[in-house]
Amino acid sequence: MTSPPKPEPDDPMTQGNSILVTGGAGYIGSHACKALARAGFVPVTFDNLSTGWADAVKFGPFEQGDLLDRDRLDEVMALHQPAAVMHFAAASDVGEATRDPGKYWRNNVQGSLNLIEAMLAAGCLTMVFSSTCAVYGDADGVTLDETQPTNPINAYGASKLAIEAMLRDFGASDGFSSMIFRYFNVAGADPEGEVGEHHRPETHLVPLMLDAVTGQRPALTIFGTDYDTPDGTCIRDYVHVSDLVDAHIAGLSHLMGGGTGETLNLGTGHGFSVREVVAASGAITNRDVPIIEGGRRPGDAVKLVSGSTRAGELLGWTPHRSTMAQMIADAWRWHQSDGYRR
Repeated sequence: MTSPPKPEPDDPMTQGNSILVTGGAGYIGSHACKALARAGFVPVTFDNLSTGWADAVKFGPFEQGDLLDRDRLDEVMALHQPAAVMHFAAASDVGEATRDPGKYWRNNVQGSLNLIEAMLAAGCLTMVFSSTCAVYGDADGVTLDETQPTNPINAYGASKLAIEAMLRDFGASDGFSSMIFRYFNVAGADPEGEVGEHHRPETHLVPLMLDAVTGQRPALTIFGTDYDTPDGTCIRDYVHVSDLVDAHIAGLSHLMGGGTGETLNLGTGHGFSVREVVAASGAITNRDVPIIEGGRRPGDAVKLVSGSTRAGELLGWTPHRSTMAQMIADAWRWHQSDGYRR
């Protein structure tokens, strides 16, 4: 698919109503772009396409670039004059973060610092930031809310926590306003099938499982079957990607309406083990999932489940689509589409 054309600098559609979306060609970012366009904004995707897809950019202009390239950031800021930024771009593979922590500190932390400073130089003072529940570390047996201590156990979580600290420091010194969302596990796909989950390489449980179901990979490897959980596999809190981006629109509206910055969990409060997710897929696909049992991966926590209600209280957010059956059904529909097989 041909990328959307770049607007001219005087295009009225990009003046004052643009939102810069870093990582907008990726899984969550592309869903956020659709939600922004539906809400009346012009989402401007900024992505280096290292893991994103140009043909996922369907809802606004596309600017290829890297967060480590400050000059490029300044150029895009000057062209589009965004009212705010949604910041999704990051390296996010826990296994890789353990093997190559330097990549995570360079890409995530230095890239975010470049972005913040480019925003300040352009007079753009509002950011919605994609953080992670990995900042809490392995809080075994604890239902996590925002008051829990942070203790990341890998460079991915540590780099995100460092960015959170940067955002608070800039907020205190420069009037910068940020909404920090700590995600739990994101799953599902756009219910209308326009965009969905497709990583390279694929690392997320649901698409890996569906690949195994359809024979696109020989089997799903379960990493660790000896955890202290009822069935021996890790437990995670899953939230539908459409619900997640709804929270981002609500958070953006909160900030743009003069609300204060916050740090909020985005999860459902209910955890599923890997084996429970696999079992749920059978009811949706009517197919068995071939399984290989592997060893634990370094950096994986035993259980991560949100106990927070603050996003609902502050933003009126409800994860209404985040049942496991619905997440797998939407992902399955996308998985069988031409968009997934591109």
